[in-house]
Amino acid sequence: MHNTASMVGWADEPFVAVSFNYRIGALGFLPSTTTANEGILNLGLHDQLLLFQWVQDNIASFGGDPSQVTLIGLSAGAHSIGHHIMNPDLQHTYFHRAIIESGAATSRAVHPYNAALHEAQFREFVTAAGCAPTLSLSSHDILTCLRAAPSATITDASFTVFDRYNPSVRWAFQPVIDHDLIKQRPIDAWRAGTWNKNVPLLTGFNTNEGTYYVPAAMATSDEFTAFFHALLPALTAHDLRTIAALYPDPAVDATSPYVETRNLSVGAQYRRVEAAYGHYAYACPVRQTARLAAAAQRAPVFLYRWALNKTLQGGANHGDQMAYETFNPEVRAVSAAQAEVAGTFHAYITSFIVRGDPNAVQGRFARRPRWEPFDGSRTAGRRIMVLGEGNDERAGGPGVGVTAQMVDDEWSGRECEFWWTKSGVSD
Repeated sequence: MHNTASMVGWADEPFVAVSFNYRIGALGFLPSTTTANEGILNLGLHDQLLLFQWVQDNIASFGGDPSQVTLIGLSAGAHSIGHHIMNPDLQHTYFHRAIIESGAATSRAVHPYNAALHEAQFREFVTAAGCAPTLSLSSHDILTCLRAAPSATITDASFTVFDRYNPSVRWAFQPVIDHDLIKQRPIDAWRAGTWNKNVPLLTGFNTNEGTYYVPAAMATSDEFTAFFHALLPALTAHDLRTIAALYPDPAVDATSPYVETRNLSVGAQYRRVEAAYGHYAYACPVRQTARLAAAAQRAPVFLYRWALNKTLQGGANHGDQMAYETFNPEVRAVSAAQAEVAGTFHAYITSFIVRGDPNAVQGRFARRPRWEPFDGSRTAGRRIMVLGEGNDERAGGPGVGVTAQMVDDEWSGRECEFWWTKSGVSD
């Protein structure tokens, strides 16, 4: 999280926050047979476990309670928390509540460490780091060369490989199945019930999760199909036709919701691909997490959609909610309506942190709507909190919208039903 100090400082009920760094990129997630042989898979997740243990051992000295630990993470942080929830070895130990935003354990393809994609990316990284001659030697020799390289060389090689795969969103340096911290694909852990069912969850996504990641200049339907074929090679021709039907082509269907009507320099397929990718990668996995966790009926689940438009092109983009939940001055100063959304969301989040219930701590925003738990026992009529719907002030519009409201969970239902059937297709 960014500006955790603001989140703590404005809370109506005090709590202790601990922020930390962990290794990312090649330093934290460098999967391959070589790194498996050396015992260095998923180092970033191991860093997080060390932090969890430190909190258990030391937080009481700072006025905290080690039996009331809440994890919070957005995007990659949410993916990480999802993996810890999926790990049956961590039950009843390090944390007791979790806030996972714009991400989930199923939001990314989680391959075995020796998957062809990871092995190819590893070879490219070793080559970029100047250690290509060692590729024909032992794992020890390869790692000796990498460890002797200057840190700038490792960083540059990481960026080189990451950027090479970035356009296809098949990112390098991801968590993998290591049969230790990640024992199986997350969707299989959900289905097998081998996850921590006793952790109350608050989770959510943004309306336009895909705008930051997809090609803004995408112009043709063929490019749209090629994007998903490259991203998910296991999709069949029937799957690709289904995606095309779920997201009507604005070039041939004037009634498509993805027809570009804004005065922007973007391709004709941009709204279509950002919606489809955002659903696949973020919105639908978060909703799936809420449904699967709530169905266990062991701990409450609270689900939200962030709808406040920050920019004309980005809409309610990936990560936009963070400045509001931390009650940052930059958003409070925009307008009274923006301050109300920020204060309301901050009140929900901090109440959940200290009590496990977004409604428990009343404080300055006591009149906010009651956030109903997501009902996992129902097949219809599930409810979701929507924040900032209709507010487009920061995007140059006049709308102040609705601060917060409970609605039926029907948003993009057909699309998510499809993506849920493909939870394992990336693997």
